[in-house]
Amino acid sequence: MLLKGKKVLTVVEHDFEDSELIYPHYRLQEAGAVAHIAGKEADAVYTGKYGVPVTTDFSFSQIQISEYDALLVPGGWAPDKLRRYDEVLEMVQFMNSRERIIGQICHAGWVLISADILRGRTVTSTPGIKHDMMNAGSEWVNKEVVRDGHLISSRRPPDLPAYGRSLVEALST
Repeated sequence: MLLKGKKVLTVVEHDFEDSELIYPHYRLQEAGAVAHIAGKEADAVYTGKYGVPVTTDFSFSQIQISEYDALLVPGGWAPDKLRRYDEVLEMVQFMNSRERIIGQICHAGWVLISADILRGRTVTSTPGIKHDMMNAGSEWVNKEVVRDGHLISSRRPPDLPAYGRSLVEALST
């Protein structure tokens, strides 16, 4: 298994973009990674924008982020909620300071903006938050996936195959 021994954490809140959580989660598991989901509460059901439920493995407070190789933030409307949790922002900042993989897609850039880690980086996102990303000091480009070091960003669901490939590639090196 390509990613055997790798651990990935996805953070969640209600109204996540269903495919942007589910697709990378299972794609990384298929490649051999251990993939966990964390929310404000452990063993709680969070529902996506289109009704897909996911159950968290852990609460934010239970996470030892130092044990993870990657942190994923799905899009949808959840990022607007996730960026309000200090624990989530601290996880993003920890992963960034250690140059561990951070994946973000669609509106997830809002979380990275609130964590103040985008200055001088090249990223993409849904075009709807393009100016938010630029105002946070990043160079925004309109591509299906952008990798700038340990940051991997993507625009929206049609780009998930490229996003998934980039995540697997980054974690396998």
